[in-house]
Amino acid sequence: MYEHIKEQARLAAEELLDLAVLEKNQIFIIGCSSSEITGGKIGKASVYEAAQAVFDGIYPLLKEKNIFLAAQCCEHLNRAIITEKNAAILYGLEPVSVIPYPHAGGSFATAAYRGFENPVAVEKIAAHAGMDIGDTLIGMHLKPVAVPVRLTLKKIGEANLVAARTRPKYIGGERAKYE
Repeated sequence: MYEHIKEQARLAAEELLDLAVLEKNQIFIIGCSSSEITGGKIGKASVYEAAQAVFDGIYPLLKEKNIFLAAQCCEHLNRAIITEKNAAILYGLEPVSVIPYPHAGGSFATAAYRGFENPVAVEKIAAHAGMDIGDTLIGMHLKPVAVPVRLTLKKIGEANLVAARTRPKYIGGERAKYE
């Protein structure tokens, strides 16, 4: 089962990366409910192995492309973010003192914290693209303007899958030209 979840996560991330056209050092946010993936109710049935499978399916792909992964924590840590210290330095993000675990931070944030070379928690981030696995509401951590991306996969395990990329704001009115 977990190998299938890992493969679904990898395929979804690959498709989003192709469509979002992220550049080196940009940020890819993931909100992930392991409870929803395994058919439970968000926040009520954390399954670390499911979250680890998602992390294992996505992180190597992002690392290969020099894109930072940001893992959204659960509501018990106010949706704080776990990312690499280099991302926090590059983007001027202020670290906060907390270490996630499955029941305060969530299994996916815990997997990211354990899997990163130099993890750090921050309160907020402005990601360039992301995936919401299990209705975790990543929108608060995306740059304006978020644009929905319809992926081929609609679920990872039993969890709903929603993806987004971002674009610069349009300004200038009717005479302006945009790419």
